[in-house]
Amino acid sequence: MCISENILKIKSNIPQNVKLIAVSKTKPNEDILEAYNSGHKLFGENKVQDIVKKYEDLPKDIEWHFIGHLQRNKVKFIVPFVRLIHAVDSLKLLKKINDEAAKNKRIVNCLMQIHIARESSKFGLDINELREILSSEEYSSMENIEIEGLMGMATYTDNKEIIKNEFVFLSKCFKEIKNEFFSNTDNFKEISMGMSDDYDIAVESGSTMVRVGSIIFGERNY
Repeated sequence: MCISENILKIKSNIPQNVKLIAVSKTKPNEDILEAYNSGHKLFGENKVQDIVKKYEDLPKDIEWHFIGHLQRNKVKFIVPFVRLIHAVDSLKLLKKINDEAAKNKRIVNCLMQIHIARESSKFGLDINELREILSSEEYSSMENIEIEGLMGMATYTDNKEIIKNEFVFLSKCFKEIKNEFFSNTDNFKEISMGMSDDYDIAVESGSTMVRVGSIIFGERNY
């Protein structure tokens, strides 16, 4: 099955309100163009040098999402064009994004990453750390970022019950944070969770954005 058919198949399996982020990391421009030419324009990358190069080489109406762990010293390279940064996991990173966005005279959209997995190696905040950030004076003074929601990565396991519980927990965090900090805005609306192996469970649990790579493009070429 070809890339465009894979995309259509996934889109037919998810509700219309759920966005499909095609994770194109390690994939060549030809594969991205095949997806693009089928009408798909949302792509996710996890390395700064790759997303910058692809942004330069590919059509300018592609909506680029940065989905990897972002180092502060690399923020400046993606801020001029990125549509959404999925994995903000500290106040320092948020401040850096805000500062670089101000220099570029734009507002950059972000998701705050919550640690939901059992593996300690995965990044993310706990909900009380997020509350501290959102309650801080430093955050309230930021004018060039827009927090659109939360992001999380489930445990890497075949146990669907564990994955389901983690996604349900993230949805619960989203509702609590929305009620406490964003009840007066419609912009806080995204829950980015679910990948190739578990996006169906994520959608059932309230995901509005799934990050899918290998079942669109095939296995990665590392």
